[in-house]
Amino acid sequence: MISDDNREAEKALRRREKLTAFLHAEAKSQGFDLCRVTGPDSIPRAPERLEVFLAEGHHGTMDWMAETRLRRADPKVLWSEVRSIIMFGLNYGPDEDPRGILDRPDKAAISVYARNRDYHDLIKGRLKEIATRFAARAGEDVKVFVDTAPVMEKPLAEAAGLGWQGKHTNLVSRTHGSWLFLGSLFTTAELIMDEPETDHCGSCRACLDACPTAAFPAPYRLDARRCISYLTIEHKGPIAPEFRPLIGNRVYGCDDCLAACPWNKFAASASEMKLKAREDLKEPSIAFLLTLDDATFRTFFSGSPVKRIGRDRFIRNVLIAAGNSGDASLIARCRELSGDPSPVVRGMAIWALRRLMPDGDFARFAQTRRIEEDPDVLEEWRLAGAG
Repeated sequence: MISDDNREAEKALRRREKLTAFLHAEAKSQGFDLCRVTGPDSIPRAPERLEVFLAEGHHGTMDWMAETRLRRADPKVLWSEVRSIIMFGLNYGPDEDPRGILDRPDKAAISVYARNRDYHDLIKGRLKEIATRFAARAGEDVKVFVDTAPVMEKPLAEAAGLGWQGKHTNLVSRTHGSWLFLGSLFTTAELIMDEPETDHCGSCRACLDACPTAAFPAPYRLDARRCISYLTIEHKGPIAPEFRPLIGNRVYGCDDCLAACPWNKFAASASEMKLKAREDLKEPSIAFLLTLDDATFRTFFSGSPVKRIGRDRFIRNVLIAAGNSGDASLIARCRELSGDPSPVVRGMAIWALRRLMPDGDFARFAQTRRIEEDPDVLEEWRLAGAG
């Protein structure tokens, strides 16, 4: 005879199974390639790893990581009532190796993820639709997070079984390689938990060897201060001179470690709902990008995550690419930018000109320079030998 307790347990199990199946169906309908469930206590080593990362200063100037470390390391600190965490993955892999453009110094390399609409908007909009329907079905509370909240998405995705954190610290999937957008849905509902994924990197170090700036002090550890993605996106001031030649023509982010991952060749076809790259962002010319003022920058990058770093920081990056191009036709525009209102633009224009102009021409140009008071720009003049 079945006891009342057993009946209640069976009833609760069936409810969890139905709600979990509902989520999987909703995820598929919204174009997500992966959807799996984990619990809020599934990343017990995260606090320790985060503290080491912060103590070593590997977060660079991303002070928000230290300020939010308690909520970031423990989902229950972020929301004490959470019982289940659903992790979603959307494949954004390119149709070709994005590193091909690196051999074309007249063109600008923009990270694959930024070649269309901001993925935060893309993912969050779809997750909100799922969350609304799930909350109505389950009668439970939900919260949706996409990158901007202090959620350790990659460890949680590994715990949920979407993939594992590779030696480049990004998530790697056996079915989608290293190209995944992640998002999470927190809920008070009890769901069926999935098993975590195991590490399948083996002895491979392709991602580590591919990094132009040696940003990995050891496998599974990233020093953001050396990472081109950090330097061109998060870092606000002048980029250290030793990294500039290594940046090449990368004007926003870097895909080298992702593109080098051998698991990419086993990746399933990307979702039909995946955003296609804008043609004008696949290989824009350095010459064109140097002409962007604030208004044209905002218009050209409307809807793209590139817009978030602002025109001045972006032109700083483009000037580095110009200096690395060897293209003398860019000298005139770089000279104009040496008088730009933004100190970070003026400083990088000086560096680019020093790289592009013959010694005599640069010396004559330096004699005509404007009066300068910004210490960073004065340092650029000094480094250029005209201090």
